[in-house]
Amino acid sequence: MSDLYNLGFGKTENELYLQDIAVEGKIPDWLTGSFIRNGPGTFFIGQQQYRHWFDGLAMLHKFAFSEGSVSYANKFLRTKAYNEAMDTGKISYSEFATDPCRSMFGKVTAAFNQKITDSAKVNVGQFAQKYLALGETAMQVEFDPHTLDTLGYYQYETKYKQHVTTVHPILDSRHDEVYQHVIRFGRISHYCLKRIKSNGKSEVVGEIPVTYPAYLHSFGMTPRYLIIAEFPFKVYPLKLLFQVKPFIENYKWKPKDGTRFYVMDRQTGNVVGRLETDPFFAFHHINAFEKNNEIIMDIDAYDNADIISSFYLNRLKDSDLELPFGTLRRYRLNLRNQSVKWEQLSDECLEMPRYDNRHYHMDSSYNFVYGLSVNKSHIRGFYNQLVKIDITRQHTKTWYTANHYPSEPVFVPAPDAKSEDDGVVLTIVLDTENESSYLLVLDGQTFTEMGRAVVKQPILIGYHGQYFPEL
Repeated sequence: MSDLYNLGFGKTENELYLQDIAVEGKIPDWLTGSFIRNGPGTFFIGQQQYRHWFDGLAMLHKFAFSEGSVSYANKFLRTKAYNEAMDTGKISYSEFATDPCRSMFGKVTAAFNQKITDSAKVNVGQFAQKYLALGETAMQVEFDPHTLDTLGYYQYETKYKQHVTTVHPILDSRHDEVYQHVIRFGRISHYCLKRIKSNGKSEVVGEIPVTYPAYLHSFGMTPRYLIIAEFPFKVYPLKLLFQVKPFIENYKWKPKDGTRFYVMDRQTGNVVGRLETDPFFAFHHINAFEKNNEIIMDIDAYDNADIISSFYLNRLKDSDLELPFGTLRRYRLNLRNQSVKWEQLSDECLEMPRYDNRHYHMDSSYNFVYGLSVNKSHIRGFYNQLVKIDITRQHTKTWYTANHYPSEPVFVPAPDAKSEDDGVVLTIVLDTENESSYLLVLDGQTFTEMGRAVVKQPILIGYHGQYFPEL
């Protein structure tokens, strides 16, 4: 695993703009937009190294398509965290699991002069007439989608000092509005659900007071409801406010608390359900809808939060590492009797799940989930496989090539799609044999390779991306 570790969790040597990169096979002519992905651009600053896969300085990657040809560009976000790191050669801002103030004096000083990262490295999105790099801290970073230049900051709210947000805002295209969830920490903390209009104006839908808030990476939405799954991975807020430890290390797994689903009416902001179930953890909600008087939610779930500690870089360096498996679960929430039932829909390892959210968001007829996975014959090491899970038929198709490590698969529907899976799947693959990366294009139906566009430079293992047909 040393090649993967050095290439996938090292540093990016060059920012590039390549007008026409080599294409093997065929890229569909109808693919004419841009695929932009976010993630870490380096885990090294001078002689220092970040500690966790979720640390690092943000870098955007863009693959643009035109009549079967592909261009590529990559660029660091020019944030305060990036600029100070380049100026000083040191890590200066606190990240997910890296605290630059390791001495006791430094921790005391940091409590009164907190420098929380603005390196928005996790996702990208387009709303409020802006293209944004998205992170879990207060400030999102606006960028130029053509040049990838950093333009400034965007905040979901300015009246309050918001401390944490999710990186998965939810678009309701029917009403041209975006919903987002933020957490305000304090003696009594609040889960705050917000609605953002196309003109950028936002309003609070509703708030839920909590004493010990959970770590929340995403949330769910149906036509009538917003849903927060509060896992028992919780924090005493004052520890965060005074930076006793790096951000995530203040959270503790408390399985006796179980998991609670908060269900909020999207129109009134009233909490209409507080439903409890067995403890579990998840990064990613997938889809949610209403059917037969139930709220049905598909979630990529784990039995506990051990997956977070598995992503420390010193563990990823271990070739014998076996990642905990996330699996596709369906939760059924009954508001009438406040009950929860769930079932597992696949035994495949699943992470970073995607589906055709352009056409099947909040739609009970959706069938296909694409995701990152681990090949069952090669379970040691990092994610090395892609899966296409057919929920209805309980069948899975896979893509696997030894020593090639894919990232999140993004489904793009064909313009004249005749079925739900009529389109392509885009993913960036790290090829450790050739010390390079390539954009892989899979047929959405057969899950076989159609073509690839090769970048002769390794692209670090990243997180989430989006396809923008308008670019």
